[in-house]
Amino acid sequence: MKREERLDLIKQIISENQIATQEELQSVLESKGVKITQASLSRDIRELHIIKKREGGKSFYVFLTELNAPSQSLLQQYFSNFVLKVSFASVNVVVHTHLGEADLLANAFDDEKRPEILGTLAGADTLLLICKDEQAARDLALEIEDAL
Repeated sequence: MKREERLDLIKQIISENQIATQEELQSVLESKGVKITQASLSRDIRELHIIKKREGGKSFYVFLTELNAPSQSLLQQYFSNFVLKVSFASVNVVVHTHLGEADLLANAFDDEKRPEILGTLAGADTLLLICKDEQAARDLALEIEDAL
């Protein structure tokens, strides 16, 4: 199966089912004859902007765009869905997220290739953004805070 066909199949599966884990999604894909590694599936999930939605004590995958106004940029959508708290000190911005979402936010920043950000370091629920100077860190923290 070609990559685009696989992405379309993933979209269909997520749209029609409440899939809770990557393993479950991988299992559904395999039942449809699609062999995929965990690394490839993670890449596909990021590319399709699939996130976990929490509702009624359960969590399941949805498309990020389903949760937000279309006028928001993708990064703003990530801020409003993932970020719990943000602070800055000197050239560092520390972002606290829901468990398992810091790396998704780091990937979004890395994809944007913002010149004011020298690097990102993500844990399970904390993201460290290292900025080129204190003003850049302050501006970035305010940008994130304004989206909350």
